[in-house]
Amino acid sequence: MTKIVIGADHRGYILKENLKKKLSKKFEIIDIGCFSTEPVDYPDIAAEAAKKVQSGDCEKGVMICGSGVGACVAANKFRGIRAAICHDTFSAHQGVEDDDMNLICLGGGIVGESLAEEIIVTFLNARFKSEEERYVRRLEKIKKIEDEN
Repeated sequence: MTKIVIGADHRGYILKENLKKKLSKKFEIIDIGCFSTEPVDYPDIAAEAAKKVQSGDCEKGVMICGSGVGACVAANKFRGIRAAICHDTFSAHQGVEDDDMNLICLGGGIVGESLAEEIIVTFLNARFKSEEERYVRRLEKIKKIEDEN
């Protein structure tokens, strides 16, 4: 069973809680918070999610904040994290297949629960096209940029 980390700030809390119940039937879920609607700072939760993916403790990560933007910015500060905001299923699978995205960010104020579940399941079931040289070459270039900066 795929092990994933899920986190949210206060603006994504309710969506996270509802999704966690549904996703736990198909995936092993590590919930890193937040655990209420009391205001918290999204960079703290995004950092924790990124570290779980970075370390290999979790295969992939899900972050939910108000728009997805803040969580995405924070998560991408971590070496080896390739996070993206996805509010549609095409981006969710294409981001993994072509770019080896390993953390997805959603806007709790943008997508509804049914669509969010569909997007996340699509993301979690997608696989990187590692057999295709062009995608591997591009990923290596991204890693080189990361190493140089």
